[in-house]
Amino acid sequence: MRARHPLLAALVALALAGCDAVVPVDPVPRPPERPNRALPVAPAPAPAPSADSLALRAYYARVQESLLTQGLLRQDGGGPDTPFDADRLARTFARVALFQEYDTVSGRLIQRETSSRLHRWAGPVRLEARFGAGVDPAKAARDRNAIVALSGRLARATGHPISAVSSGGNFTVFTVTEDERRALGPELRRLVPGLSASTLQSVLDLPRSSYCVVFALDPTDTGRYTRAVALVRAEHPDLLRLSCLHEEIAQGLGLSNDWPGARPSIFNDDEEFALLTTMDELLLRILYDPRLSPGMTAATAMPVVERIAAELVGGPS
Repeated sequence: MRARHPLLAALVALALAGCDAVVPVDPVPRPPERPNRALPVAPAPAPAPSADSLALRAYYARVQESLLTQGLLRQDGGGPDTPFDADRLARTFARVALFQEYDTVSGRLIQRETSSRLHRWAGPVRLEARFGAGVDPAKAARDRNAIVALSGRLARATGHPISAVSSGGNFTVFTVTEDERRALGPELRRLVPGLSASTLQSVLDLPRSSYCVVFALDPTDTGRYTRAVALVRAEHPDLLRLSCLHEEIAQGLGLSNDWPGARPSIFNDDEEFALLTTMDELLLRILYDPRLSPGMTAATAMPVVERIAAELVGGPS
């Protein structure tokens, strides 16, 4: 969660046979038909952004500029300065996939790392992008294309069916303004009937320090996700928004925790990397390896994880 809080045409042939010869007759002249064309309807103008939304837009523009000035939000996927070996890969998997970033205390969702079991999707993942009326159409088009490209990359990394769809998705990605997010309660309850009041409130009251958020549903408590919802702030400049898409969608696949020792990785709140890295793709490959199963504890999963990591990376770098 990025600093970051965790959609028969039938062909008919007509044949005539055994017909008598027919003398051709000139057709009766008819007035030309006017095409039945609907008049174009101008799209409704986007609502003017509120003062809160404008203030956030300015704030996040400064955040992105500051991070870039510090050499953060890297897009190179890691390099010679960020080596890792099989042991580091396995330890990172243990902290990112077998811990969770949030816990529920007295009915409230709080940020506290706790041990968890292995979670992932058993069925196909269908990513559906949805945009608030206040989102610029050009921005929405860029994000939609980014989600299509990301779905292909995630499918290759995991070997799991992951695709972008225009409707009917089970992993909904909202990009909304501040005011639109605050009004999302009824729609979130419709999408996720079992959504707890504490989780819902944490989304509606998202603090400025939380750039984006994702939550996934495991209705049978067996480690099998069946639905996820991510929310991204429309006020983010392009790179921060793309960074949120990468991390929240990947976290919604089962890498649910951030860890300061994860490097090179986006599962780290230091903002060094903006986009999925080589290590992150390997973490996803481990997560969806058929030798692992949803619901595994760390004690059961880690011997298998260590073998897979050794296969993927080999010895020390």
